[in-house]
Amino acid sequence: MMKRAFEVKDKTSRKIYITKERLGHIKKHPKIQNKIEDIKSILKNLHTIKRHEIDEDARYYYGYFKDNDPLEKYLLILVKYLNGEGFIITAFFTNKIGGLK
Repeated sequence: MMKRAFEVKDKTSRKIYITKERLGHIKKHPKIQNKIEDIKSILKNLHTIKRHEIDEDARYYYGYFKDNDPLEKYLLILVKYLNGEGFIITAFFTNKIGGLK
């Protein structure tokens, strides 16, 4: 089992975690390195959530950053649900909200 870097509960009490390996991957994005607390907050406070277009068990969580460059207004966090828990696959900034309702 991979070691977890952190775990949070969203507003519906579902557990969402990230492994140390995935956190290391996310921190390679220079603009994400100092956004780990923002990632936790977005997951806990359910800003905007969209379903993945193909994978029924995946969700896009979005946080809005009004002061960012127009091409990086939204922080997207991709969460995959398996066995009742969510795990973060990746996170990065984007200019739009995608996914399904």
